[in-house]
Amino acid sequence: MAAKILDGKAIAQKVRDEVREGVARFAAAHGRPPGLEVVLVGEDPASVTYTRSKERMSNEVGMRGRLRALAAGTTEAELLARIAELNADETVDGILVQLPLPDHVREQAVLDAVDPAKDVDGLHPVNAGLLALGRPGGLAPCTPAGCMRLLAEAGVQLAGARAVVVGPSNLVGRPMAQLLLAQQATVAIAHPSARDLPALCREADVLVVDAGMAKLIEGAWIKEGATVIDAGMNRDDAGKLVGDVDFEAARERAAWITPVPGGVGPMTIASLLETTLRAAEARIAKR
Repeated sequence: MAAKILDGKAIAQKVRDEVREGVARFAAAHGRPPGLEVVLVGEDPASVTYTRSKERMSNEVGMRGRLRALAAGTTEAELLARIAELNADETVDGILVQLPLPDHVREQAVLDAVDPAKDVDGLHPVNAGLLALGRPGGLAPCTPAGCMRLLAEAGVQLAGARAVVVGPSNLVGRPMAQLLLAQQATVAIAHPSARDLPALCREADVLVVDAGMAKLIEGAWIKEGATVIDAGMNRDDAGKLVGDVDFEAARERAAWITPVPGGVGPMTIASLLETTLRAAEARIAKR
């Protein structure tokens, strides 16, 4: 029997509806909506499109979403000064610096400069540390948070499950592993070049892949009845958008699987909005 499809578009809409209600309550209680600032340096076409969609969707749920588009030649000092301004602005609850940054700007210096309480990308060492230690109060990266919501919507039992995360990135793989650990899953995290990768994948009750390699994971590597979350996004030789998992082959063995596109992607922005609302609420509670 073919796997059930985890419809990221439908679940993302559900999340946005929840956020819209939360934003209305926040605005009624505090006299302003939550504020999200997206900072873009340069004019990469894909980044421009993506950041404008973040601005548009945040406004659609009632937030004050703004895109701060800076010239490609913006210096590191100028960018850090802009971030300092946003840190000090009490109407700003979430700051997201779109990556990648130009080569002349040190990415880590910029990410470290964002106020951890406003770091809705979850990349500041304070937030990463809280997540790694299993302590509350931090902000998790949006893609892993979206993946966790997908698993919850499918009713996947994580406590006691064997989970495998392929791809150790700071933005997806590592925080995904920490979130799964927090739900009492037994977690392995693997580099895409791991020699025992097929055998490791076959052990997974829950397989999450963010390798950046089209159709890396073959259908025969999937455990019967597993849940497969494909966070990859690639173009094949024909220009078609595909994931890191061979979808058609994998769905013959999995119980649940996310499509590409339409799976994890829509959840990332929805989770960004949810995280911004959480950040706004937490900042108000600390005053």
